[in-house]
Amino acid sequence: MSRITGIDHPAVAAEDVDGLSDWYCDVLGYEKVVRQEKPVWILRAPDGTLLEVMPRDDTPRPVRTTWTPGWSHLALRVDDFDAAMAELEQQGVQWTGEEMGAVGGGRVRNFLDPEGNMLQILQRPPEMKS
Repeated sequence: MSRITGIDHPAVAAEDVDGLSDWYCDVLGYEKVVRQEKPVWILRAPDGTLLEVMPRDDTPRPVRTTWTPGWSHLALRVDDFDAAMAELEQQGVQWTGEEMGAVGGGRVRNFLDPEGNMLQILQRPPEMKS
């Protein structure tokens, strides 16, 4: 039996840690949990999952697509795809394409946060939900 029980958090390296943290709270409904002096924020989503926002270094941002090697995007699960899409459009998110079928079933659409990190909204069919 594995001692790994799941993913604690993904982390995103940001140009503006406080500004990007505010965006995740204001637009995506996260809440601020802990801030360290570096600065580093730990944010919590409505379902309790965590996200770390930390300062970036001087490494240039690579050009990425969904299929570029390495971690690609953060997929955010939604219960009502159409309502989530409408709400994000009201918030002025930048979509990177049209809605697609999700691998494994469901609906997915990609968008960018203010610093150009790829996110997705994703609605899974009932048989895929945990």
